[in-house]
Amino acid sequence: MTVEVLTFGCRLNTYESEAMRDLASRALAGDASRALAGDATEAGHAGAIVVNTCAVTAEAERQARQAIRKAHRDNPGARIIVTGCAAQIAPEKWSALPGVERVIGNADKLKPETWAALDAPPAPVSDIMAATETAAHLVTEFAGRARAFVQVQQGCDHRCTFCVIPFGRGPSRSVPIGAIVEQVRALVQAGYREVVLTGVDITSYGPDLPGKPALGQMVRRLLALVPELPRLRLSSLDPVEVDDDLWRLIAEEPRLMPHLHLSLQHGSDLILKRMKRRHLRADAIALAERARRLRPGIVFGADLIAGFPTETESHFADTLSLVEACNLSFLHVFPYSERPDTPAARMPQLPVPVRRERAARLRMAGAQAAARLFTARIGQEEDVLFEHPDRGHTQHFAPLRLASGTATPGEIRRLRVTAATSDTLMAEAA
Repeated sequence: MTVEVLTFGCRLNTYESEAMRDLASRALAGDASRALAGDATEAGHAGAIVVNTCAVTAEAERQARQAIRKAHRDNPGARIIVTGCAAQIAPEKWSALPGVERVIGNADKLKPETWAALDAPPAPVSDIMAATETAAHLVTEFAGRARAFVQVQQGCDHRCTFCVIPFGRGPSRSVPIGAIVEQVRALVQAGYREVVLTGVDITSYGPDLPGKPALGQMVRRLLALVPELPRLRLSSLDPVEVDDDLWRLIAEEPRLMPHLHLSLQHGSDLILKRMKRRHLRADAIALAERARRLRPGIVFGADLIAGFPTETESHFADTLSLVEACNLSFLHVFPYSERPDTPAARMPQLPVPVRRERAARLRMAGAQAAARLFTARIGQEEDVLFEHPDRGHTQHFAPLRLASGTATPGEIRRLRVTAATSDTLMAEAA
């Protein structure tokens, strides 16, 4: 019986989708599930479709609802199971969609017993705010990917005024270092050359563990205990929570890739305060300057929101200028989206067309910044991890395509950049 997983949202969702694919496949291969699979086959369809939702924006929820309706239309005999942050926050809304058999909460979706009980009556979605475990699951196969994701942290204790994710993910809790090492070691043995450490707020890693190890200590110990891992990346970092160990690794550890993704959100101090962020504009600039001093050539990505409530054209100009001030090369831009029951949703709102127009201008600034980076790399040699026979990503996470020939997905090759387009590098053998 086949299991299809439709994933929306963040890298953590990508990791969890692969864990659920494995758990669901194992459960649905059991005797009782085989009988159900036979029923579905007689109806002309077989398999289960797991939809892993995101609640960051209304658009992410709309896309997930659309995917569920299409899945039911195209596969009326398939079992549709919905999970993820949006489903955790409003389970009744998702269970009412056509074809949805059950909704599984975030606290339970990585537990083997949840998937083993698919033939039992659906259980209510549990209270995520009472969650105390990370439910770590060993994933050694990522469909169609050359890099692997490892969950090191879950949940968030902060309360940014625009965000509902703490209500979908629960309180911050960390995966013990030993479990992280075990997973990364297994991934390297399975052939992965690059691992991305992911979570909801990974710079809050550790205070709930014995000894209270910070993120940098965990990364340092991981790299020491798995010396065979060639490349390590980190998901989004909070600008004011980078610890001393992590700064030393940025300066001294070549296996930590020279690419950091920052959770910046805005460039205006007033809007950052209204967002209830923990940093100011100067903190973001100082972080970028310090990182460049320690690791010349390091590249930055960032999450940015356009059109936040009360944002004036002057406030927005502060975000536009932050792209240059921090030398940001890869932007994830979101037009502000009201989330139910958040403080920001009660603030004076900007018209949706204004939000979209500003987001488009910010994306254009990001495209121009990426193009400048690509042009500057012409003539340079790059170590490239191939995800497809003809393309992959450099250490700086710049997309690259082979001008001729092919490579084996998962292979790291040394190449010389020969040209650049607006969205990728072109290269040949060094």
